[in-house]
Amino acid sequence: MWGLVLLARVAAEAGGDPEGERNLAGASDLPRGEGIARPYPADRGIAGHPAVIFADDFETGELGERWDEGRDDSGKVLSFGSPGDAGDRLGGRVLRVTATLGANTGGGLTKWFESADRLFIRFMVRFDGECDYVHHFCTLRANRGLRGADRWSGFGGAGVRPSGDERFSTALEAWGNWGRWPAPGQWNFYSYWHEMEASRDGKYWGNAFRPAAQPDIRKGEWISAEFMLKHNTPGKADGEQAYWIDGELRGHWRGINWRTDAGLTANAFTLESYVTDRWTKQVTNIVEFDNVVIAREYIGPAVGRVGADGERRQRAGAVR
Repeated sequence: MWGLVLLARVAAEAGGDPEGERNLAGASDLPRGEGIARPYPADRGIAGHPAVIFADDFETGELGERWDEGRDDSGKVLSFGSPGDAGDRLGGRVLRVTATLGANTGGGLTKWFESADRLFIRFMVRFDGECDYVHHFCTLRANRGLRGADRWSGFGGAGVRPSGDERFSTALEAWGNWGRWPAPGQWNFYSYWHEMEASRDGKYWGNAFRPAAQPDIRKGEWISAEFMLKHNTPGKADGEQAYWIDGELRGHWRGINWRTDAGLTANAFTLESYVTDRWTKQVTNIVEFDNVVIAREYIGPAVGRVGADGERRQRAGAVR
């Protein structure tokens, strides 16, 4: 009986969940641990999986070659780096984003794609040991289409509540709680949609979704970050979002009315480190990414090769 009451309450509420009161992760039936990435050490060959929409391990080609747009101020923000001891899971090359206070605000890459009812996006990420707070991070946006002006309807609009047929977005971010938590902070959804709640200043800044408690983000180590979005049926609050860190389901929220028009779908992903927080004091802030996958099924962390003893090798920086 309590479960039915809880689901009814979730379906009836709009706005975010910054205190984790509606977080269903503990009782969720969503998968955990390894996913479709399991047979693909370092994600080699994962693009051929039937559930995969897009994949980039940054091992070959020019910078951003598989992506549609890039933000790289004066060519000084985006570069290739080395994964260090995690090479058996990540290959030999990673994307490095260097944000420099006073010179730029960081940057990243954007990919448009054909959407699906349920989307999973996984990326491996490492915050440099000296990295400070990051303002915005990796964002999934819904646009009215993939061509012309329609492909940009989900971009911009900071501080403004969108209409249900215009745009919605959700970003998995490192949030520092206004400098109260050690940089870069803790994981947090930052979401815009037509039923979001106003902030204290009367504007509509992204609403937060996060668990009641979770560890601080560790720096200097590779982390598997994955999030899921399920589109709602227009007219119904049956949309969802969830996120996993190193295969652990941290947050799962149902009852979200993302859109009012079936033609509005999540179809653009931006991999980004955007640094503008007034609490950021470190001049140079480096974040590295690798093994980006967009799929219709749960992906799970990138895995290492299988050793002679049959166990997957998990070297320094491996998923814990």
